[in-house]
Parts: sequence; structure tokens; C-alpha cells
Amino acid sequence: MNWYLEVLKKYVVFSGRARRTEYWMFSLFNFIALILLAVIDGVLGTLPLLYMIYCIGIILPSLAVTIRRLHDTNRSGWWFLISLIPLVGPIVLLVFLCLEGEKQDNRFGVDPKAAMA
Repeated sequence: MNWYLEVLKKYVVFSGRARRTEYWMFSLFNFIALILLAVIDGVLGTLPLLYMIYCIGIILPSLAVTIRRLHDTNRSGWWFLISLIPLVGPIVLLVFLCLEGEKQDNRFGVDPKAAMA
């Protein structure tokens, strides 16, 4: 939960770097929240309402943490646009997001793993 809250605190911070743990824990919490909201919407009969409100509210933090994650692998945030290429693009982006970040400082900032230690 702390990883999720940390990303929300950096709501529109597109600079710096994000560890793999930060990105994937945020993604996991989003996935769980979306499932819960879909179930609640289904029970209440408001099917897309809460789900869509949450999706709209989480767009910027999701984009920001993805760009910071790309920065950790020493790639520009513009690499996010590769996901627009059908079939291949999302797979390439997924590989980039799974790669380990650079262990030393790079042009986007200090190593977040080293900063935590």
C-alpha cells in the first residue's frame, strides 16, 4: 500500500526514476482496485460509473510512474509511445518495464535503489 501512496504523492512528477517494485506494486494495486470497483458497480447497478471515475483519476499517476520507470532504465519517457505500435509495441514496452534499472546515476537522476539503502 505504501508503494501505491508514494506514486499518488508524486501525482504528476515525470522527472526522476522509479524502481521496478514501485511500478509493479502500483500496477498490482490498480488491478485489484479496478476489479473491486467493477464488482461494486455491478452490485449497485451503476456498472461503468465508479470504474470510469477511478480510471480517469489514475491516468496521470500511471503515466508518470511509467515514465519514471523508463527513466530508471535510462530511456526517455517518449519510449512510452512505442506501445501505440500494434502487437509489437506493448510487448517491447513490457520488456523495458521489466528490465532492471541502471545501478549508477544516469541522466535522469540517482539510483533509487541506492538512495533507499
